[in-house]
Amino acid sequence: MRPQVSPAGLGLGAAFWIQEARWPALRDAVRAAEDAGFGSVWVDDHLLNDEGDPDRPKLEGWTTLTALAAVTSRVRLGLLVGANTFRNPGLVAKMAVTLDEISGGRAVLGLGAGWMEQEHRAFGFDFGASPGERLDRLEESVMLVRRLLAGERVTHAGRFYAFADAVVRPGPIRGSIPILIGGSGRRRTLRIVARHADVWNCYGDAGELADASAALDEHCAAIGRDPATVARTVTQNVVVRTGRREALDAFAAYARVHAMQPGEDQPDLAGSPAEVAAGLRTVARLGFTESIWVFRTPWDLETLERAPEVRAALAG
Repeated sequence: MRPQVSPAGLGLGAAFWIQEARWPALRDAVRAAEDAGFGSVWVDDHLLNDEGDPDRPKLEGWTTLTALAAVTSRVRLGLLVGANTFRNPGLVAKMAVTLDEISGGRAVLGLGAGWMEQEHRAFGFDFGASPGERLDRLEESVMLVRRLLAGERVTHAGRFYAFADAVVRPGPIRGSIPILIGGSGRRRTLRIVARHADVWNCYGDAGELADASAALDEHCAAIGRDPATVARTVTQNVVVRTGRREALDAFAAYARVHAMQPGEDQPDLAGSPAEVAAGLRTVARLGFTESIWVFRTPWDLETLERAPEVRAALAG
């Protein structure tokens, strides 16, 4: 059985959804997250806005991460998650080691199957015939990326990708780059996580998290992998204020600006530092190692800056 995570040891990450983002404000918010003790910073990977009007401004993920690498010094950096359908896996491996080099070994490679058909049509990317085909493509891709990041010289003729003597130099600064896979599909996605990922990311309430985590354990058992070797992270909408009513009002203002995906129009955790910490204890009891808080424009600097109060409440 996987051990519970100590609440005091639960990691906190900050995910910035970069629609309507402008560089100076984003840069300052990410620096505030680093100053507040967040251990990781993430941005999303879409070419059109995925919350509301698709024509609203949207930055590109990899180039944003590279800029953030140059203005931070401690936080891990990654996409939550990169759309596998956008890029050849050899190119992804090269981009990952470049980010790793610039950041001094802080890159995390986040990958997912891709889901927003409209942006694929708009930019001419093959969306695939079905979710199953996109998952097949993801599995072939992540296998190739892992081999390249391990320093192999790869020749491959597969269903989706063909390499001829491909090699990635330089390699990762610390010898490897963690691969994170996002998604909770019980039959296919979690099987891919069990086979190929160092880190798993998901959404959901406590019941959904427990069910998906148990399914991942079963996939690990089926292939003889220790489930404790898969770090588990959850993405959450979090608002910290003096009290719950104030926090809910603050989130409602964001909901009016951003047409959030179904299920995200209510905060996962909202209230005082003590109230948010109580919710995070549940996450830790379920064996999750990191809670990644979502931020949207205009950046919620109060929640960022009050994260140390939440951390103190967790340790209390």
